[in-house]
Amino acid sequence: MSKVPELFGCNVFGDSAMREKLPRDVYKALRHTMQNGTALDPQIADAVASAMRDWAVAKGATHYTHWFQPMTGVTAEKHDAFISPIGEGKIIMEFSGKELIKGEPDASSFPSGGLRATFEARGYTTWDPTSYAFIKDDTLCIPTAFCSYTGDILDKKTPLLRSMEAISRQAVRVLKLFGKHVERVLTTVGPEQEYFLISKEDYQKRPDLILTGRTLFGAKAPKGQEMDDHYFGSIRPKVKRFMNELDEELWKLGIYSKTEHNEAAPGQHEMAPIFTTANLATDQNQLTMEIMRRVANRHGLVCLLHEKPFEGVNGSGKHNNWSIATDSGENLLDPGKTPMDNAQFLFFLTAVIKAVDEYQDLLRISVASAGNDHRLGGNEAPPAIVSIYVGDELDAVIRSIIDGTSYIQNGKTTMDIGVTTLPRIPKDTSDRNRTSPFAFTGNKFEFRMPGSSFNIACANIMLNSAVADELMQFADELEKADEFEPALNQLIRRELTAHSRILFNGNGYSDEWTIEAARRGLLNLPSTPEALLRYTDRKNVEMFARQGVYNYQEMQSRQDITMEEYAKTIHIEALTSLDMLDKMIIPACMEYSGEIAKGVAAKVQIGIEALSEKRAIEMLTEKTAQLMTARDDLVEAVAREPAELNARGLYQHEVVIPAMERARAIADDLEHRVAKKYWPMPTYADLLFYV
Repeated sequence: MSKVPELFGCNVFGDSAMREKLPRDVYKALRHTMQNGTALDPQIADAVASAMRDWAVAKGATHYTHWFQPMTGVTAEKHDAFISPIGEGKIIMEFSGKELIKGEPDASSFPSGGLRATFEARGYTTWDPTSYAFIKDDTLCIPTAFCSYTGDILDKKTPLLRSMEAISRQAVRVLKLFGKHVERVLTTVGPEQEYFLISKEDYQKRPDLILTGRTLFGAKAPKGQEMDDHYFGSIRPKVKRFMNELDEELWKLGIYSKTEHNEAAPGQHEMAPIFTTANLATDQNQLTMEIMRRVANRHGLVCLLHEKPFEGVNGSGKHNNWSIATDSGENLLDPGKTPMDNAQFLFFLTAVIKAVDEYQDLLRISVASAGNDHRLGGNEAPPAIVSIYVGDELDAVIRSIIDGTSYIQNGKTTMDIGVTTLPRIPKDTSDRNRTSPFAFTGNKFEFRMPGSSFNIACANIMLNSAVADELMQFADELEKADEFEPALNQLIRRELTAHSRILFNGNGYSDEWTIEAARRGLLNLPSTPEALLRYTDRKNVEMFARQGVYNYQEMQSRQDITMEEYAKTIHIEALTSLDMLDKMIIPACMEYSGEIAKGVAAKVQIGIEALSEKRAIEMLTEKTAQLMTARDDLVEAVAREPAELNARGLYQHEVVIPAMERARAIADDLEHRVAKKYWPMPTYADLLFYV
């Protein structure tokens, strides 16, 4: 660990490896594709494949795989060995340009939302040369896009790349109007990753964690996070050893793992990387989640990435820090020292504000899942109502533009906290707002709604596409203007006025905000089924078509896939709840009450009334009977699930989840009453406060 610079990226076929292994003309062509988004000449693929193979084999790789991101939300891979027979029982290690560019995994069993039938099996993966290949275990992993035999996209990578091209096209047009000529504009992302670590031994005793990723039962421990002593607290040695190995594994893969700390809930932690381009950040975050689970296992731990694994304590999110930059490194969302005078910044800020206001539904849809529904709106995550926090300074700038008044800048101040030995520190012009779903944080926007298990491609597809569409409309208008500056000023003022309803700097958790948001006409979509029904609204279909990101069939398929995933998730949770009730919780309650009954009988036999024990048995018997009734209600709710997909999703939300919650409330009450040695699974105190 003392030689981090030498370690960093050693398992990545990155720039230094390409420069060393590739012929000079091939290297230049490949770099041009990566930097400018141009098509790669297929004729150089053989040279690249040969160099990749030699590099990978020298590092111990024996196989290669096209590594892709289907609509399951996790990654997929099919491994092939480099070996090729040459006769007489001998082989050589080969890897051709054709094998690099194209793979043919079976596409029949991946979610397609109706784009493919089960008997139509052929699918294709195609190399994404803008993402670096890497070695994982003994396998060369080649990032790829995934499509069907008919050309329909079946993955999350392809629409992300399309959206990046869309925003680049429109931003380049806009910058030309400002007198700047750039080849390409990129969106950059830094996803902060929250997660829980628990004991592997305890995990293996919880069927709900194994099958669903969250605890379906569990009474609140005597101590939770109310003391705030875990947040940024001293990291447990066992966890620190995990974090050290995690950093090492991520650094080998060229992932900029930078920050690590304890989060608010006991057992909860966070890892934050440095920014990189949206497609690389997506690939790397998918890898990060996989490596987290692997490394945790080696330390006798389990990494939980569910959005709400424990009721009553903080859930886990993934803050998607998003910005826009030119290929020369200029951050287009940097306000500079005088944002009021920075017309270019105000222009891009206006485009983002309008995009978020007009496509609130798409941003909500991008974070929709059964797990995240438990988290959004709690006092640990932003509400399901989308709004933008811009801070006091930018809010004042925007109000002055809308009102046509002069803006007086206060400038930076310093803080004197009253200790002479401590230096005066510069004070930012605005505070931070952790209740805001979409907060401006200096030179980027922090989209706080995605859940910890999410593929961040979804959120960034929505953001890139919506902002690209606003930039296109703005560019169309300004290119026709007789005079650029007056037209620009008029456009900014008009659009900020029209979309200021989305701006909110207050407490997003308050009941008053829910009322105020409704008055403003903002959407409140608290559940996944309610949000998904808006996916294929006409305005959304038309926007994605204009930007060349999705066609209607591709959007409909994603709506159906996500709804089906939601319905299946709740169905599995309900069946797991019933299994645990029947095989673990109800038998434990009966066994405990039976043991007390034996004691009562023994005391009565010798003339002792045992009134306390009798009351305990009566209470246990009554509560167990209530639990049996709730169990039967849940069985009936599951049996009556409708067949039609959208109806099933809504039914799960409105009927099955409440039935599960009623059973849980009774079971959790019984957990407090049943002696620990009889309770059949580790409690929250066991799970969250391990040594």
